[in-house]
Amino acid sequence: MKYFALIMAGVLLNATAQLALKQGMRQIGHFEFNPAMLIAMSWRIGTNPYVMLGLACYVLSVCVWLLVLSRVEVSFAYPMISIGYIVTAVAAYAFFGEAVTPTRIVGIAIIIFGVYLVSRT
Repeated sequence: MKYFALIMAGVLLNATAQLALKQGMRQIGHFEFNPAMLIAMSWRIGTNPYVMLGLACYVLSVCVWLLVLSRVEVSFAYPMISIGYIVTAVAAYAFFGEAVTPTRIVGIAIIIFGVYLVSRT
């Protein structure tokens, strides 16, 4: 668990990226994936501050992940990324009012148990 804080920094950056991208797309709204629409929407998507923040967080999370991989076995580190599912679900509930159903809560509990098991090795 020596590098747990470093792993968590990557997880939090990744979760922040997801939330920022979601907020950016909430501002932009629904669009269809077809060539004409994609070209028309590219500028709005590419210049949205939340989308830019999300992409920046992804770049930083990759840098942190490379640092983690230089120090920790991937078979230990990679399962820890699943903590991001927990963080994202809770934050999406808090910020966007997304549903956290009983089924999702059970799934989150299973993830927590799995991360616990992996961290003990």
